[in-house]
Amino acid sequence: MKKKNRIKTDILLKVRLAVFAMILIILPSYVFGQTPTALEIMEMVDDRDDGDRAISDMKMLLIDRNGSRRNRSLRTFGIDQGDDRYSIMFFLSPGDIRGTGFMSYDYDKEGKDDDQWLFLPALKKVKRIASSDKSGSFMGSDFSYADLTKRCLEDYTYAFYKKKPEVAVYGKKCWVIESLPKAPSVIDKTGYVKSILFVRQDNHVIVRAIHYLEDNSIKYYDIKRLARVDGIWTALEIHMTRKKGKKTVHQTILTQENVAYNRESVNASLFTTRYLEKGL
Repeated sequence: MKKKNRIKTDILLKVRLAVFAMILIILPSYVFGQTPTALEIMEMVDDRDDGDRAISDMKMLLIDRNGSRRNRSLRTFGIDQGDDRYSIMFFLSPGDIRGTGFMSYDYDKEGKDDDQWLFLPALKKVKRIASSDKSGSFMGSDFSYADLTKRCLEDYTYAFYKKKPEVAVYGKKCWVIESLPKAPSVIDKTGYVKSILFVRQDNHVIVRAIHYLEDNSIKYYDIKRLARVDGIWTALEIHMTRKKGKKTVHQTILTQENVAYNRESVNASLFTTRYLEKGL
């Protein structure tokens, strides 16, 4: 009996060791205090809590190459639907675009293209944004329709930027990640042939990005103000600047105020094409 017990104990020990070895293999490297891989960093960015049932007032400032300025105001709403993210926004001013609405369904499922719709009051019609149009400018800004949804992780390869894998941005340590699209269809959708992403190490927010476009222009994304709102890291001021060579072609500044999360008034009934037409 003792021999049989020893055999059983040996078998159980081997099984436990095998299971432990498998756990060590599948656990991400940062659990052991090592620098995470570029992909692991981007997974942390993707998994970061960005809040639910959100509402905010937004200002959009457009600045052309001559310094001329145009101001717009918006109200935005966002909600989580399972693993998906729905958002809707309405332009409140100026008068010529008041009532214009934009809605996006940002799907988490790999291979499923996000849905986006634009409502133009002058046409009294909701227009669905085709995939081929998502690299285009959103309402004359330097943000594209593709910029308004999350990237699908599986569409890109990630590696530490060889020139400088770590830098400080506004005094905070950041990893620098080079992101390359895996297929021409991804470039067609976003217009970006390459992106350099600056990820804050303490909160996994992309605080800066450099996007290289097919037409050889470059877009510089920069979060100038970042703060916790209701416990959620929130970008309160974002600059997107488009340059060709050293010359600034155009710039868009987005600022948010009156940001709040977990508002009961933000519910699924808001995120429909019918409500998009109705407006605020």
